Amino acid sequence: MTSINTNPGAEIALRVLSNNQVEKEDVQDDISTGKEVDKAKDAPAIWAISEIMGSDLAGFEATSNGLNIGEATVAVASAGAEQVTSLLTDMKELTIQAGSGVADYAMIEEQLAQKTEQINTIISSSSFNGVNLLATNADGNGGTGLAVAASQDRAGDNAPTQSTITVDSVDFEGSTSFDINNRTAVTDAASARTALGEIEGFLRYATDGAAALGAGAQQMAEQDVFLDKLSDAVKMGISELTDTDMEDAAARYEALSAQEQLGGLSLSIANASPGSLLSLY
Repeated sequence: MTSINTNPGAEIALRVLSNNQVEKEDVQDDISTGKEVDKAKDAPAIWAISEIMGSDLAGFEATSNGLNIGEATVAVASAGAEQVTSLLTDMKELTIQAGSGVADYAMIEEQLAQKTEQINTIISSSSFNGVNLLATNADGNGGTGLAVAASQDRAGDNAPTQSTITVDSVDFEGSTSFDINNRTAVTDAASARTALGEIEGFLRYATDGAAALGAGAQQMAEQDVFLDKLSDAVKMGISELTDTDMEDAAARYEALSAQEQLGGLSLSIANASPGSLLSLY
């Protein structure tokens, strides 16, 4: 039955056309923003997951920055310790020369004193960002090492826990194993041999310290590389959850455009239907 009061065909066509336009606008928004899930209303569960992972990603980036600063701090101290070992090697050669019994002891002692002064200068200046891992007071607050955040570990719905990498300082100022300022002065062959034994101990202490600092710097560098890879993986995961598949969206947009045209045609046909009543009169 055809009615002039109601037109079911037109109502259906209008509803289909309206729904089609809403869906087309959603697809157009996905294409323009590049995000299929951009707001909570788009997909609440996926949006919540992406937000949590996004906050973890920000934490990874902050941790990486801290590792970079820590690595630089340890690298500076390691370079200082390596230079100290080089100077101690020179001092060792001088004491061996003096121990031979044929040497200018006063000249050798002067050279030893100069190298000792140079070592003290290196120790006091091997700081970065206010931290000196060659000093007794590493950070000016009684610290004896450097602790740097290394990662944030999340289990289930629990808050993330933070792990750290700690590098102990190599105390060149107050350690009894490196009492270079009180070494035996070289005045003859016998004192030279005594000084040689002391410098050999200092050299061993400095070499072990430089190696430990180098290992700490390497650990931080490797952890930073891992965090970079982890961040990339998390970014890819978030992208898979929220980003628009542009090829699929373009195909959907074309299909919806065609449906919109057909919907408009259907609506025109349905609206024209009541006009057939005029032929009866």
